[in-house]
Amino acid sequence: MERETKGGWVYIMADHYRGTMYVGVTSHLAARIDQHRSGDGSDFCARYVLTRLVWAERGDDILACIEHEKRVKRWRREWKFALI
Repeated sequence: MERETKGGWVYIMADHYRGTMYVGVTSHLAARIDQHRSGDGSDFCARYVLTRLVWAERGDDILACIEHEKRVKRWRREWKFALI
């Protein structure tokens, strides 16, 4: 139960304007962004050199954040650009 009340972040990383995007979720945004920038985050971000945080949204419930991440991952690129 403690995990649900901890909260979290849904975020989007990108390489450049209208480029490749990565949608993720974390409970510690700053630490996760540092991991991505150092190449220790996701393999996808390392492969495409996604170092820019272009959007982030805080949530009070990590499980709700995970569900929101799954929804955003299914969105069309145009919808993600509109969100950013």
